[in-house]
Amino acid sequence: MYKQRVVIKVGTNVMTNKDNRIVKPVLDHLVQQIAELYERNIMSVLVSSGSVIAGMEVMGECHIEDKATRRQVFSAIGQPRMMRHYYNIFQDYGMKCAQVLATKRDFNPGSHRDNMVNCYEGLLAEGVVPIANEDDAVSLTQSMFSDNDELASLVAELTQADKLIILTDTDGLYTGHPEDKDTEVIKNVSVDQNVEKYIKTIDKGEAEGRGGMGSKLNIAKQTASKNIPTFIANGKRKRVILDIVEGKSVGTMITV
Repeated sequence: MYKQRVVIKVGTNVMTNKDNRIVKPVLDHLVQQIAELYERNIMSVLVSSGSVIAGMEVMGECHIEDKATRRQVFSAIGQPRMMRHYYNIFQDYGMKCAQVLATKRDFNPGSHRDNMVNCYEGLLAEGVVPIANEDDAVSLTQSMFSDNDELASLVAELTQADKLIILTDTDGLYTGHPEDKDTEVIKNVSVDQNVEKYIKTIDKGEAEGRGGMGSKLNIAKQTASKNIPTFIANGKRKRVILDIVEGKSVGTMITV
């Protein structure tokens, strides 16, 4: 039995540079922390974005006009590329990983959900780190996850996780725009606290993730209300996952 289960969601903006290219040392540091947790008898589930960008890097120019189809194509090409990255890095740390692709309907009560529970439980029991992503290639547009934050929340609930850590490219939820002079990170948020007023909307490009801070906060509150403490923190910060698990004050913590 493991002491804890932690679901870690890593966003596209964490693993890419300003040119929208995947930065392998970021993935390496992520896996290094997961390996260190494993040595402490803490098991992780990784919910990873990046397949669309990985596909775009391979394809370059794409002539498909329909945005949803284009995303499906990029993801279908990029997903095995992302898994190759992860497979090799986990192997470097003496660990095993596995791909678990899901659509939203798989989380509905019934045999699909039961089957997925069995898959996760089997992998975790064998010390294999599940890497979850949306099955973009077959997901119907009208029933897609709003973003991978929603997927991570559902996985955290499914696996009865002790924590959900949402890694992004800012230090957490701020009292204003992260780049403003007087703004500061809100360290603790309760699910009934009105902090939505601090959210500023920023337009995202096609290659970037679908979920902004408003979405992250909404998902974090939903997850925390199910007694799973949820953290929003900067994935590019050294040892960020380890610091959170060790109880240090990092990012924004959302609790009941």
